[in-house]
Amino acid sequence: MKALLQKNKILLLLIAVVVVFYADFAYSLERANFIKLFGLYSVLFFLSYKIFQIYKWNFWGLAGIAFLFRIVFIAAIPNLSQDFYRFIWDGRMFVAGWNPYLYLPEDIIVQGNAPIFQARELFNGMGGLNASHYTNYPPLNQLIFAMAGLVSGKSMLGAVITMRVFIIAADIGTLYFGKKLLEAFYLPISRIYLYILNPFVIIELTGNLHFEGVMVFLLVFSLYLLHFKKWMLSAVMIALSISLKLLPLIFLPLLFGYFTKQKERNSLSFGKLLLYYAITGLVVMLSFLPFLSAELISNFASSIGLWFQKFEFNASIYYIIRWIGFQIKGYNIIGIVGKLLPVAVICVILALTFLRKNSSTQRLIVSSLLAVTTYFFLSTTVHPWYIATPLILSVFTRYRFAVIWSFFSILSYYAYSSDLFKENLWLVALEYVVVMGVFCREVFTTKENQKPLFGL
Repeated sequence: MKALLQKNKILLLLIAVVVVFYADFAYSLERANFIKLFGLYSVLFFLSYKIFQIYKWNFWGLAGIAFLFRIVFIAAIPNLSQDFYRFIWDGRMFVAGWNPYLYLPEDIIVQGNAPIFQARELFNGMGGLNASHYTNYPPLNQLIFAMAGLVSGKSMLGAVITMRVFIIAADIGTLYFGKKLLEAFYLPISRIYLYILNPFVIIELTGNLHFEGVMVFLLVFSLYLLHFKKWMLSAVMIALSISLKLLPLIFLPLLFGYFTKQKERNSLSFGKLLLYYAITGLVVMLSFLPFLSAELISNFASSIGLWFQKFEFNASIYYIIRWIGFQIKGYNIIGIVGKLLPVAVICVILALTFLRKNSSTQRLIVSSLLAVTTYFFLSTTVHPWYIATPLILSVFTRYRFAVIWSFFSILSYYAYSSDLFKENLWLVALEYVVVMGVFCREVFTTKENQKPLFGL
């Protein structure tokens, strides 16, 4: 009994310290202070893991702790990302009756005809790069932005809180259906806390308002429905996840083996796969209807294309190719490589589709994890919050490299430590040497029956 009380005292002390550190992170930290940023993040990772070790036997108690940490951020203005200014801009534009896909913020500011409150403040906050391009956020994202604008009126903090509530609610859904899916796989349900309790998820998604958290919920819900053969509803959910972020599109080809190589031939078939694709496509197209116009497709496509052929940040294999290009050509070959790398990703996805037997939900998830990881390894731009997708998929597998990645991704913020945005390529190299090292160890050398990292 005495030992139990002592253990609870330690737990309460750890929780209190973590709350204080999260509050410091949320309300005092400046992005340029990389030493403090990295120090707080590292300590939060360590203390969160200790809390998990002590209390993992109490599933719902740990859930309460995880969401307490999220509530700390409820009234905080995001301090690691400027994207939320564009979210509020797009939402207010839609509420005002203007299609956010058709107008550049910088043009509206120059013309002086902005139909929204705090236009200049939002414009300055989002930065010149964001303001000079058409929005690249899909329609379901835009709907959430609009709801935030409608609910909050002229309050910027109100819009932030409204969007944050959506993200926290999505994490509750991820916790619930993630637990259900782990139970169906006969895996430890505490694994879901590799995602839910992870400081990376709390800071990047709840704290900095990145909607990968909502996409993750819809994706996990879709996988849950698919596992229990509710494939039509699964198609609707994955379509909604695509309408929020386009990333889940890369998982669709992998469903071929799942539908055509099932042992229970009466449950799924090629015909049902085609219907699955048809439902997904129809829901995605319907989501665009409120924004439909002649310019929508060209503006949206041009904005998406920029990520492959213009932007570069925290990349891995691409940076090596870029260096080789400088040695041979004498200039940055992103324009060429940006077109070839997606082709390489498609080839890998096709190989995973036709060469792996994705005949069970677990095997499908492993293939999805390998596909999205390959995509990010070959991308020209990998913002830290992108790691949320491989992280949640890894929860249902024996692979833990994404957990390691969720920690080391913080090194990319060194680029913001001075007024002159500049990456430290040694830190980028450190991140990917560690992550790819663990990835290769787990994928190519770890035996199937070997216990994964962190004992889960």
